[in-house]
Amino acid sequence: MKQLIKPICLPYWWQDFLLAIPRILCGFWMAFEFGAAKFGMPWSPADKNLGLFEVSFWFPNDVAEYGGIFAMFPAFFAWMGAFSEAVGGLFILVGFQTRIFSFLIVCTMMVAVFLQQFHNGLWSMLAGLGFLWVSLHNLVLGSGRFGIDYLISKKYFNEK
Repeated sequence: MKQLIKPICLPYWWQDFLLAIPRILCGFWMAFEFGAAKFGMPWSPADKNLGLFEVSFWFPNDVAEYGGIFAMFPAFFAWMGAFSEAVGGLFILVGFQTRIFSFLIVCTMMVAVFLQQFHNGLWSMLAGLGFLWVSLHNLVLGSGRFGIDYLISKKYFNEK
């Protein structure tokens, strides 16, 4: 559990601060822009008419079009993808369980990039690729000094 929570801190606080900026921005955009339109959260747009933790009606059909295992379990994969964007984005924003949610977002963005947007060209893939790269970075380093994971590891693992 310690390896999942404890972030890698760089030598100087300003280095962690600079690397926290993309994590915080991508977490915000993922949770409040991309995920909230597909997954019912308290901040989801009212015009989407989504209940709490409800997936948009169109999303399972979109997921089923990817074929293979996605066509066999479209509701499950739609729920997991929407959950990882909305809830995972929020957790990435505050730096809590950063590595776990980064892994979920990496999986979701790989599907979005390679199964949904790949045939539309590079410009269509850019948003997904950006979230993918930031999530890969967070998967390796964790939240750094500017996240809840750092505070937890300081308190419970008696480390800097």
